[in-house]
Amino acid sequence: MSEMRRICLTVSYDGTNYAGWQRQNNANAIENVLDAAIKELTGEDIKVIGASRTDAGVHSAGNIAVFDTESTIPAEKFAPALNSKLPDDIAIQKSRQVPNSFHPRHANTIKTYEYTICNSQYRLPQLRLYAWHLPKKLDVDKMRAAAGYLIGTHDFRAFASVHLSASTTVRTIYELEIYDDEPMIVIRVTGNGFLYNMVRIIAGTLAQVGMGMIPPEEVLHMLESRDRQKAGMTAPPQGLTQIEVQYPDGEDLMPGER
Repeated sequence: MSEMRRICLTVSYDGTNYAGWQRQNNANAIENVLDAAIKELTGEDIKVIGASRTDAGVHSAGNIAVFDTESTIPAEKFAPALNSKLPDDIAIQKSRQVPNSFHPRHANTIKTYEYTICNSQYRLPQLRLYAWHLPKKLDVDKMRAAAGYLIGTHDFRAFASVHLSASTTVRTIYELEIYDDEPMIVIRVTGNGFLYNMVRIIAGTLAQVGMGMIPPEEVLHMLESRDRQKAGMTAPPQGLTQIEVQYPDGEDLMPGER
């Protein structure tokens, strides 16, 4: 019997055709597709474990997933081997061996997301699956002022879905930047983790600030309220892309790869 190894995958995907990351019995999710591809390759019944459970319609440039295998395929060869079995809208960017104790959701992480808004008078059809179209001109300076209240360590209960199972709603946002390249506005947020729908609610709230519906300073009162009803709207999923998941302690790397 071969030694059990833990393989780590960096996974990118277009989430348009999927019911989110997390496997489901009655819908097609990213985990379902990865599990099936690994079984086809190794013959093993595998259940991958992901770092982030992105929602239906959300995209990723680099989610992290691990699985355990007795296969003797070299770790770095899993990427090309799996890519030959995956559909065009899912691709492995990197595969490597990690310690068997490594868990992508339990290790310290730094996660970065981008939310894209197409702020044009008329919609651009080619961006319909990757940006939120808002025809009303947004005041980016007001959006940046509001974003400043969200940076740091706070209780983000007001900025999370009411359907929440997290043990704590305290999170730290390290950076929250807004880039304006007309007609595109990109909200880029980096933190140690995000609650269910948190980035989409932040994006929706900042958009409402930009439209003049919410004064920037009101965001501080939203935080303090811890009440989802006091915060802004949830932006639609297609504008959201997970950019990367980093492990600052190097816990995702085997000795010699740091």
